[in-house]
Amino acid sequence: MATFRRFEDIEAWQSGRALTRAVYAASRRGAFGRDDALRNQIRRAAISVTSNIAEGFERSSDRAFAHFLSVAKGSAGEVRSQLYVALDEGYLSESEFEHLYGLSLSTIKRISRLMTYLRGSTNE
Repeated sequence: MATFRRFEDIEAWQSGRALTRAVYAASRRGAFGRDDALRNQIRRAAISVTSNIAEGFERSSDRAFAHFLSVAKGSAGEVRSQLYVALDEGYLSESEFEHLYGLSLSTIKRISRLMTYLRGSTNE
């Protein structure tokens, strides 16, 4: 895995950005857009993914970066859980849910791979 010069170059951050865009688009429509509590919570969780990746990267320490990646991964998991609420409330169709769920899972996997890479690079 290459060394990153900017957090914007990190695939996990890019994936989190795509997830955030999709969450915002889905949560502005219909009843989902009127459910202030769920809409705001899922948006905050999605924003937390990219924010924590960026903050960890900018700390210039592998240990700090790993910590913030862990928080970002947890936030992506939170989005995934909240997607079930949106589905159960009828705010998302099954296909919308599957798309958003896939984005969240892809983001989690990318974060996990980056965490594994960091652990390996700090053990060398």
